[in-house]
Amino acid sequence: MANNGNAETHTSTIETAGGYGEVKIADEVVAIIAGLAASEVKGVASMAGNVTRDLIEKLGVKSLSKGVRVSVQDREVKVAMNINVRYGYQVPEVSAEIQDKVKTAIETMTGLTVTEVNIKVVSVAMDGK
Repeated sequence: MANNGNAETHTSTIETAGGYGEVKIADEVVAIIAGLAASEVKGVASMAGNVTRDLIEKLGVKSLSKGVRVSVQDREVKVAMNINVRYGYQVPEVSAEIQDKVKTAIETMTGLTVTEVNIKVVSVAMDGK
């Protein structure tokens, strides 16, 4: 799972067309991509850690990785995320859209293959609270 900075950051090496050197992507970057993709889905109130879209600019992009764990092995990614869903949205539909957006974003931006996107709904948020 993603490293919290206590030791050397886990990275994945990707291949590039230019071949001028090595490109490594930190697991935290993959987690941020997942968090950004999930936050774009209607019905997602926040990621675990209470980071709402309104706070993204104030807290910075790194906060989007809260509530997101990634495991990268052999160019395959497994994602586990905790989310808060807005009241009135259908959990299965929101979850399916999150899974699709997260998978597409990670694969498009990194070239890694996403094998799992597991969602845990931890609470329901009322608008204005």
